[in-house]
Amino acid sequence: MLQHRSPRVTTPNEDRYLAVTAKRNRRSTASDLSRQLSSATGMTVSRQTVYRRLGHIGLYARRPVRCVPLTATHSRLRLAWSREHALWTPQQWSCVMFSDESRFSLQSDSRRTFIWRAPGTRYHQENTIERHRYGGAGWLVWGGIILGSRTDLHVQSVTMTGHIHRDVILELHVRLFRGTMGAEFLFMDDNARPHRANIVDECLQSEDITRMD
Repeated sequence: MLQHRSPRVTTPNEDRYLAVTAKRNRRSTASDLSRQLSSATGMTVSRQTVYRRLGHIGLYARRPVRCVPLTATHSRLRLAWSREHALWTPQQWSCVMFSDESRFSLQSDSRRTFIWRAPGTRYHQENTIERHRYGGAGWLVWGGIILGSRTDLHVQSVTMTGHIHRDVILELHVRLFRGTMGAEFLFMDDNARPHRANIVDECLQSEDITRMD
């Protein structure tokens, strides 16, 4: 028995209009695109039709990737650092402790913002949202990793300061690895302001801990 397909409600030109509009403003919702199409051409279509038409050309509604914003100077310095250490051996890297801290917000975040993107383009620049501020209450988690080992996680509900970095991070975590590994030990943080406080520099010198820049 033959099945009859529903007649096509949009023309190729209207499909192209939807595609171009979605790519120009990737955060437009299907409802937004439907209204814009109606305003431009007089054709009214449903949200489902918008989804289907964009899906035919490989555009789907997906959550954007969130990343920390980097300036041109940040990118230049990171590239220079990578080139400088490109030929390091595993033995050299085994003496380096990398550390970082992350803030976790306790506020509800439904993350209902979607963008239109094609498969395989998740990390393209136009599909990312730069974000470095988190409002409201939260917890800060610090951790250090070294080849074949790691520190315990340090969790606190207050902002990281130079005093906390010295009294907790350096004294209770980093110093133990420095004592075990000896003079070859290198410590690398993320250049945050509390990590560069004078009291932190003095502690590093007193503990004979070499910071890797």
